[in-house]
Amino acid sequence: MSIRKFVTPEIIFGQGALSQIGESAARSGASKVFVVTDQGLIDAGWVDKALYYLRNAGLQYEIFSSITSNPKDLEVTEGVAHYLRSGCDALVAVGGGSPADTAKAIATLATNGGELQDYEGVNKIRHPLPPMVIVPSTAGTGSEVSQFAIIVDHQRRLKMSIISKSLIPDIAIIDPDLLNTKSARLAAATGMDALSHAIESYVSLAATPLTDIHALNAIRLIFANLKQSVFDRQDAVANNNMAMASLNAGIAFSNAILGAGHAMTHQIDGLLDTHHGETNATLLPHIMQFNLPVCRDKFNAIARQIDEAASQAGPKQDLAEKAIEAVSTLTKEIGLHNRLASVGLKKENIKTLSQNALNDACLVTNPRDATAEDIEKLFLKAY
Repeated sequence: MSIRKFVTPEIIFGQGALSQIGESAARSGASKVFVVTDQGLIDAGWVDKALYYLRNAGLQYEIFSSITSNPKDLEVTEGVAHYLRSGCDALVAVGGGSPADTAKAIATLATNGGELQDYEGVNKIRHPLPPMVIVPSTAGTGSEVSQFAIIVDHQRRLKMSIISKSLIPDIAIIDPDLLNTKSARLAAATGMDALSHAIESYVSLAATPLTDIHALNAIRLIFANLKQSVFDRQDAVANNNMAMASLNAGIAFSNAILGAGHAMTHQIDGLLDTHHGETNATLLPHIMQFNLPVCRDKFNAIARQIDEAASQAGPKQDLAEKAIEAVSTLTKEIGLHNRLASVGLKKENIKTLSQNALNDACLVTNPRDATAEDIEKLFLKAY
């Protein structure tokens, strides 16, 4: 086996783990932290709790919350100016993928300069970033452990993938209690985002035995817990397991990268400002079907994680199609869209989106080569 790198931040996991945010930031060397969050987390009361623990650790702080659900380069630029004025020496993100990715992008520009577009692609960050502590509030993004930051280029109307080991936070604090205040629809969408991370990283060309362990465990946990987490938002066991699934999927995709599904969803989300998890859920079965000819063994392994009866099937029994069917069924059962037309995509946009997807770094590790024509056909199948 060729030499591979496997990287994660320090991870603190468990109910009540938010209480560790002040001590974690302090031992990272911070004296004043730049808290990146959004209005939803402020309204839910989690930011006040985080600030309480920061104060108890003797830390000063500045709050930045001017971000949207798909963070944009203009918001990052505003955040950088605010950070540089503030005198902060570390960043803390409290929230879903938007605050986490925004914090990473602010850290990048504050220390490396230039425009965010300069860092689109892989390993373009040259100078060290300030310490970062990230506390996720959703079970889906995985940004708290990943080397990705995904930001919308407002002029090109697409999502930029910025990938660098420099973006891996110093400390990830995963507290399942934060999931209690999510809506059922957000729980569904973020859960399917985690599932797409797990499946795409498992079949990625860059997958290794180390990433496979995390990807398969995420798949097993999601199929066992996502529906219950959606239907009962206060189920502590389901929320705990979904937080663990998101963490596992985040570790897997950070190290194995992703595939055609994310290369495509980044284009839709940038154009329409849709929720990333919903577009992933819509496209995932079609991407799996496209990759099936080169991934049959791995899809068989996925099916055995999903279904107890399948796990008892003989080693020669072909279950790959059942894995694809199970993903489609789960999407419907948790109430998400299963057609791209439902999120507002117009057919006349598909050709341009297909061409743009060819430039997304996630396409490089898709297990099957895809041309612009292949991608266009996949968009149309999901339409």
